[in-house]
Amino acid sequence: MFLLLVGGDEHAKLFLTLFVMYVAAKLAAEIFERLKQPAVAGEILAGILIGPSVLGWVAPSDLTNALSEIGVVFLLFLVGLETKPSDIFRVGARASLVAILGVIVPFVAGWGLAWLWGRPQIEAIFIGAAMVATSVGITARVLGQMGLLSLETSRIILGAAVIDDVLGLIILAVVSSVAKGGVDFLQIGTTAGLAIGFTILVALIGAKAVNRMRPRVEKLRVGNSWLVFGLSMCLGLVLLANHIGVAAIIGAFLAGMSLSEATEDTDMPHQAEAVTEFLLPFFLTNIGMQLRLDVFLQREVVVLALLITVLAVLTKFFGCGLGAWTLGRRKAMQVGMGMVPRGEVGIVVAQLGLSLGVISDGIYGVVLVMAVATTLIAPPFLVRLFSGEQRETQEEFLPVSQIS
Repeated sequence: MFLLLVGGDEHAKLFLTLFVMYVAAKLAAEIFERLKQPAVAGEILAGILIGPSVLGWVAPSDLTNALSEIGVVFLLFLVGLETKPSDIFRVGARASLVAILGVIVPFVAGWGLAWLWGRPQIEAIFIGAAMVATSVGITARVLGQMGLLSLETSRIILGAAVIDDVLGLIILAVVSSVAKGGVDFLQIGTTAGLAIGFTILVALIGAKAVNRMRPRVEKLRVGNSWLVFGLSMCLGLVLLANHIGVAAIIGAFLAGMSLSEATEDTDMPHQAEAVTEFLLPFFLTNIGMQLRLDVFLQREVVVLALLITVLAVLTKFFGCGLGAWTLGRRKAMQVGMGMVPRGEVGIVVAQLGLSLGVISDGIYGVVLVMAVATTLIAPPFLVRLFSGEQRETQEEFLPVSQIS
């Protein structure tokens, strides 16, 4: 509709798309903040409203997908800047257990439900693979806005999400091979080795290498030298991660984490935050725009979508929570809920299955509903589960006389 106003002017279409997505996201965020609800949920709902299923003002395209990818890359880069490698290593064993359980339980449950529903074996496997995914960008956004990224549970969620992505990549490689008629063990082994090696190598030596380069970076004559260096490193690791097969956001997170110690006394975190505030709404609205409401026209698809969504929430909540159970019930619940959002990762799995011709349009719609619904469900629960920690954090900075 809105695109008719600009005719065939491609530049005008570009800026109109940016305008509609950004303003709709921020208006929705403001409304939700006033209602004391997570702004993230409002921005995703804004995407549903302006997308093709409701108003039809903007449709998903290569442009919106690119903006979405850039937005979440900068978010994870910013999160990485607030995460020291030592913090992740301290929770490494627990994060690994959370990630492993968070992969096995959803995959088996998703595959089992689809199989019992009478879906073909390959469709059932793809549904299980889509349920394995975790969109750490959503949880990171909520915890970042609450100022809680330094908590132990937050570190566990971030570490588990990185491991989860690597494990999910391996599962997706296996599933894709099966869909093509066989299993290429050499390719799967190579992919797994590169993904694991890349993640461990950058995590172990990244910060040390950056600290050694700091004197040279500070001598650069270009303005905002640390920001220029940081963004170059971020884009470089994103490119390398993408080439290896790891999600781009993992490269961005590792880049930020490598820079975290060296940039504590610089303006880079504030500068990166300003860039992220502009780009992130495109990521959130694009998730909402992907949802196809026409799947609700078929009763069987609606029922399956609801069952898959409920199962997707419960399997991550209890599976990942079990991995953190020794921390206590509340923290286990925080970790479990933090791993629930599927977001863009689940959508990518669905798109791959559709492009390979191994899942139907109905199942594609089911996975989209699950991905968007879990992304909307998690933030309000995260706010409630972490509300006590937020109050404690705020009280640390209050005079004793003001603490109730």
